Order: sequence, then C-alpha cells, then structure tokens
Amino acid sequence: MQFNTITKHYLNTAKICIVGAGPAGFYAAQYLLKHLKDCQVDLIEKLPVPFGLVRFGVAPDHPEVKRVIHTFNKTAMSPRFQFFGNVSLGRDVTLQQLKSWYHVVLLTYGADKDRQLDIPNEREMKVLSAREFVSWYNGLPGAENLQPDLSGDSVTIIGQGNVAIDVARILLRPVDDLKKSDITSYALDVLSSSKVKKVYLVGRRGPLQVAFTIKELREMLKLPRVSTIWKSEDFEGVKEVVDTLPRPRKRLVELMLKSLKEQQQIQVENDKKFLPIFLRSPKFLNGREVTFTINKLEQDRALPTNATEMLKTDLILRSIGYEASCADADIHFNTKSGCVSNENGRVVSCKHEHTVDPGLYVAGWLATGPTGVILTTMNNAFLVAKAICDDITIGNLKVDETKPGVAEWLKTKPVVTWKGWNKIDIEEVKRGQLLGKPREKIVKIEELLTVASL
Repeated sequence: MQFNTITKHYLNTAKICIVGAGPAGFYAAQYLLKHLKDCQVDLIEKLPVPFGLVRFGVAPDHPEVKRVIHTFNKTAMSPRFQFFGNVSLGRDVTLQQLKSWYHVVLLTYGADKDRQLDIPNEREMKVLSAREFVSWYNGLPGAENLQPDLSGDSVTIIGQGNVAIDVARILLRPVDDLKKSDITSYALDVLSSSKVKKVYLVGRRGPLQVAFTIKELREMLKLPRVSTIWKSEDFEGVKEVVDTLPRPRKRLVELMLKSLKEQQQIQVENDKKFLPIFLRSPKFLNGREVTFTINKLEQDRALPTNATEMLKTDLILRSIGYEASCADADIHFNTKSGCVSNENGRVVSCKHEHTVDPGLYVAGWLATGPTGVILTTMNNAFLVAKAICDDITIGNLKVDETKPGVAEWLKTKPVVTWKGWNKIDIEEVKRGQLLGKPREKIVKIEELLTVASL
C-alpha cells in the first residue's frame, strides 16, 4: 500500500507537536502559527481523518456549526503545518519519544469515553451510551456496528445536556429532514424504520438547572408533529424566581414556562412526544423498567428522598457526560477529575506534584473536563497556546537545540497526510452527491487508508 510521501522540510526553529486533531488542536495550531513566526507545528491524530467532535459529535442537522472546518482548513494550508493521521499516542509513538523529538508537546486528544450510571443491570443490552449513539449516526469508525434497537415505541435518555437533546431530536425529527444531511446512510435506514414515538429526557435536578441551551430547546419545540409534554408539578415555584436569574438562564426558563402554558391551553397532542422529566435519578433497571429515585433540591443540589417512581421504556440511553482516558502511562492523568493534571495548561510533573513538566501542555476537554461548546474550547486552546508562546519568549522554554520531529519515525507506517485527507474528503463528497447529500462518510479504517493512498 503506497502512502503520500511527507515532503515538507523542518526549519531549525521551535518544533511543536499537537496530539489530537479536534477543535482544541486546530485552534491551538492556528494561534501558534500566527504568534510564533519561526515555529513548525505537527498535528498527529489517531484516526485517518481530522476534526474530532466537529466531524463525529456535531449533529447532522447542525451544518452551520461545522463551518469552523473552513478555519481549520486555512490553518492546514500553512507551509509550517503538517498533519499525520492514523498515528496513535501510546500505540505508534510514546510521550517520551515525542518529548525527545519536539521542544513542545501539546495534548488535545479530548474525551473518548462516557460516564457510567453505576446502577444494577446497567450493562444490559438495552442500555446504550448517547456518545456511542451519536458516534453511530455520525460515522465514527468502529461505531457502525452499534445496531440500536428502535423497534419499541419509547426511549428514555438519562441526562439533560445538549448531547441528550441532540439525540432526542434525531430520534423524533422526520427522517425526510435528515436525508439531505451528512448522517450516515446506515443510520438513515435504521431511523426510517424506527417505531419510536416517545422520548423521555430525565434529569436529576430541576428546570432551573438544566444543562441544555435555549437554541437546542427551541429546535425541539419547533419539531413538526411532535408534542412537548412537561410535568406541571416540576415547575412549582419556578415562575416566582425567574426574574432573579442571569439573562441566558432566564430566557431559557421563560421558554420552558411558555411551552408549559401552551401545552395546558392547546390540549392537542401529536403522534410523537418529547417528555422532559425533572428531579429523578436512576436507581436500578429491571428488564424494560427503570426505577427512579425522586429527588428534592437544596441549594441547587439534588438530594434523594425515600420515594421512587417506575418508568417503562424500550431503550435506555445514558448521557451524563464524557470522560477522557490516559493514552500513555507517562501522562499525569487524574482519574478522579478525568483530566490531565495541569496548571493553566502546563502539565504537572508525574514525579514532582507541585512542578510543571517543561515543554508539556494540555488543552481542551483533556485539560478542563467535557464542558462548554466549541467557542469554550477555542478560548481555552488560545489561552494555552499563549502560555506556550510566553514560555518560549521569556526563555522558560529553550528552543535552541535542533529537534527532528516525528516524520522520520513514521516513514514506514501508514500515515495519512493532509493531501491524503483531501483525497478522502473529495471521495466522500462524490459519494454524497450520488445520494443528494453533502457527503457520505467512509467509516472503515482500511477503506479510509486505501482512499488516502490512491
């Protein structure tokens, strides 16, 4: 198998390696290339394709969010930038190798696992993670075999963040609306035969604490032929405190109250239903039944009561947050926080708790935990990239010694360069055009490598 020859030559300057080609990695590269005129940035990515959660996490009916890819493409056009796809930290290269080959190593490989509910029978076949479901319909390699069972009429999503509401929307949206998106064809086939009529969105706290944003809720409320049904008792006392809330939260709660009022007045129910439920924590599962503990709120904290409630459901999706993993044994990874231990992006040494590891940095969800939207990640990536620039500028980080980079080590490995990615991109767009879609993603690693090497 022939792969694209890596032709760029290194300058005798600051060599920087970024591990992870998602938003954090690209935004950091953008900042570094702009503010360090004599640096070389190499971006390695374990998948053959770039863009991380922009490609595999953003919902297919949100094409406007994916426009950030245009910015990333501009960054990749720099003569001081190189992309090395299909290169995995911990498998193909070690952290110690990267540290010896570069002046700076920046870890931005994100969060690739999800938090567990930790309740009895969770590992039953009927429980899936929302992260896996999103990866399935977005074409993440390896997720195409998920085979979610949508033959029942009800799905319960545990969690009330934007990922949870994205999944609810995809399950309830008319399939015809998705046919012109970049959703995978195999997911479209399954959704076309879906029997799901009711989607419950269950949260442990109340309406004032929901994690989804107003944009996502507004979209749900506008879905054709879908009724949103709130439980009026969940909103007791909410109206009285709305005016005391910060403006974004106030607008969100006002929209929920408006929807509740319309629900009480119109009394028209559609075939499909979206049913948010508050103040419930899953206690255990028994077949197609979930037992929830009923919570009470004290100072925004959900405290369990002795009361329980049962809900029959055909499928359960957990959506209570992503988690990062430790890609290399030499990374100072805090298993409790699920992040790499760091001080303002500077990674704390494994050997000396209160000192930083010179030249090693972390940004994005791997540094902060899985919070916020792409803009949040951008701001964090810029801050850490600025810290790198500052450390080099003031001499805290020496860049005098010539560093070889990773290219020589990877000469015999099946590496996908940016040129190779462009071939994949062109092929996916071509396949999509035949189906009236913007693209049809290739989901098999071997096929991606074959297309990249043509």
